[in-house]
Amino acid sequence: MSLSSVLSADAIDNAIKDCQAPDSFCPKKFFQLCGLSNKSPTDVKKVFGILDNDASGFIEEEELKFFLQRFSPGARVLTDKETKAFLSTADDDSDGRIGAEEFQAMVLS
Repeated sequence: MSLSSVLSADAIDNAIKDCQAPDSFCPKKFFQLCGLSNKSPTDVKKVFGILDNDASGFIEEEELKFFLQRFSPGARVLTDKETKAFLSTADDDSDGRIGAEEFQAMVLS
């Protein structure tokens, strides 16, 4: 399954373009622009599964760095500052990784 089976290619492109500059990535704004925040909990879980590159059930810090590239292969890597901010925004239980429920809560809130 690919992200374009859940989100439109145009919406993904718009979201990627909005955060091209280093340190300009905002998860909430990105999810709104790509249309994910308007999707069902089931669709959000599908997207989580795609983003969980190693299928561990969690998105770890190393996977977060390449978050934008999972949406568009030519996109930039998140900076360390962006990665840590993203992690702290979503990691409700402070275990250093984002679980499916934490991801869904962040996207849909």
